[in-house]
Amino acid sequence: MAHQLPELFAAPLRSVLERLPPPVGASLEEIRIRENRPLEIGYAGGFGFVRPDGSITSDPRTAYVPGREDCRALLERLTNHSIYAAEEELRRGFVTINGGHRVGLAGRVVLERGAVAHLRNVSGFNVRIARARIGCAAAVLPGLLDLRARTIRHTLILSPPQQGKTTLLRDLVRSISSGDWRAPAAADWKGRKVGVVDERSEIAACDDGVPTFDLGPRCDVLDGCPKAEGIMMLIRSMSPEVIAVDEIGRKEDAEALMEALHAGVRVLATAHAAGLDDLFARPVLSGLAASGVFGAFVLLSRVGSQVVHRIVPAEQALREMKSRPLPVIRSPAGQEARSS
Repeated sequence: MAHQLPELFAAPLRSVLERLPPPVGASLEEIRIRENRPLEIGYAGGFGFVRPDGSITSDPRTAYVPGREDCRALLERLTNHSIYAAEEELRRGFVTINGGHRVGLAGRVVLERGAVAHLRNVSGFNVRIARARIGCAAAVLPGLLDLRARTIRHTLILSPPQQGKTTLLRDLVRSISSGDWRAPAAADWKGRKVGVVDERSEIAACDDGVPTFDLGPRCDVLDGCPKAEGIMMLIRSMSPEVIAVDEIGRKEDAEALMEALHAGVRVLATAHAAGLDDLFARPVLSGLAASGVFGAFVLLSRVGSQVVHRIVPAEQALREMKSRPLPVIRSPAGQEARSS
């Protein structure tokens, strides 16, 4: 278990987690804590429930059950004993802690004028464990190179949650910043200036503005900054050659990425999608793809406990997009229309 995590938990829960078998602790991906419900973990691409002695079981009836005190103590530590000060993070439904670990939250949503204003009665936590995997981009980066321009192609990394998008993005940033191109044709290339917009503080895991993950020597980070605003700030002030962002999907993100493209900056981004079908079904992302913004797509998926990748050139992706029938949109009256 990552060394920053034990201090988050009250003593009874910490004691259970510290007894996890070493192979499980080393491959731990998620810790799911639900008040008065069985303790669950995700590890090595699978999941299980945790007994009071730290052993793993598939039977939730024998698992340790976190109580109200476990959850209350966890929330207080996540918010530094000031729920009011953490109101914005609670509204977004997650808190990022030192080390880049994101803790998702579930509870009672409070609405104001139809929008989420606050989260109360928090009773569910998903601790997602961030790890640097130095070298995990080595097999991917050579397939993303633009040999004529001596840099990377505009690239979008796609996968469902918990498939390693952020981990791969982080190591691509490190490699590009360091000039570790892993290709004979790029042996004499230097590292590029990389600007990272780290809205959720997961890519760099900054501590007082300083990255705690290795992003290479030529990297600048805007920590906790919304993506669209951060992209424009970097372009105006830091003269990046490459900009990296995580989990794009909003219209504002797309507009900012287009500005980066027109400014001559290469773009490296991730998005939630199980594959090209999901990409084409999302209006903002499909619009970016159809406009030719991205030169390559990296598709990640799990095979057992391993994450595998497939690189799809833009030309191939667009051919697949045009070969698919337009999605059917049903009106409230039940009539069908084809999107255009």
